[in-house]
Amino acid sequence: MEAESALYDADLAQTLANRERLNANSNLMHWYGELYREMFRQEPDIAAKTVLEIGSGTSPLKRFLPNVITSDVLKLDYLDIVFDCHEIAELPDIADHSVDVITMTNVLHHLKDPLAFLRGATRKLVKGGRVYATEPYLSRLSYPMYKLLHHEPVDLSIRRPVLNTVEGPLSTSNQAMPHMIFFQRPDWLAELSDCYCLEKTRISYFTSLAYMATGGISKKFPVPGWVYRPYFKFDRAVGRTLPKAFASFFTACLTSRGEA
Repeated sequence: MEAESALYDADLAQTLANRERLNANSNLMHWYGELYREMFRQEPDIAAKTVLEIGSGTSPLKRFLPNVITSDVLKLDYLDIVFDCHEIAELPDIADHSVDVITMTNVLHHLKDPLAFLRGATRKLVKGGRVYATEPYLSRLSYPMYKLLHHEPVDLSIRRPVLNTVEGPLSTSNQAMPHMIFFQRPDWLAELSDCYCLEKTRISYFTSLAYMATGGISKKFPVPGWVYRPYFKFDRAVGRTLPKAFASFFTACLTSRGEA
């Protein structure tokens, strides 16, 4: 228990530090703002909808979408709800079938059982409600970078999309899980066919090296905004046009079948 508590405290402190660094990095904030704009392009009147974000600890989404309901497993005083998203189906704070959109950015690969979460999420979604999940995409360019240069593991040898051991909400992950679910293991995704209209699933690709050029969460590179913003447009176009070669992120959009 002491070890688990120490890991939780470490992840809590890391989240607060990451949030401060993100807020101070204008290029990274621009990257997130453009991601959200693109992600919700096909959600008319998003500001009037009920939107739940999973994993809001570091996320700046509230700045861009004030109506979002923020949540995380970590007890942070700026969140609207604190809960383990694996238990979303039983969450009393949000009425069943009342949420239009559930969104998460770089969260799915930290979950112990992402398919279990996605299944439980449909309990809160309205009929036709959508889940947006942005995750690492393993292209020819990004795979060696994620594998060799990033501190989070990339394990493509797993037999099931689960984390066998969970030490902490930030300290445990497998960046390969979402990519495998949506691109390499259609049989895994098919397990959700009874609760999502998989034929309506949309995949979009987002940027190549633009995230890395900001320094990411851990660093801040001294790139002026007047240089970064035009580069971002070029980089995004490259990632969209040749995703298998250059993209570093993708967004999967799942549509709920409705009430079970």
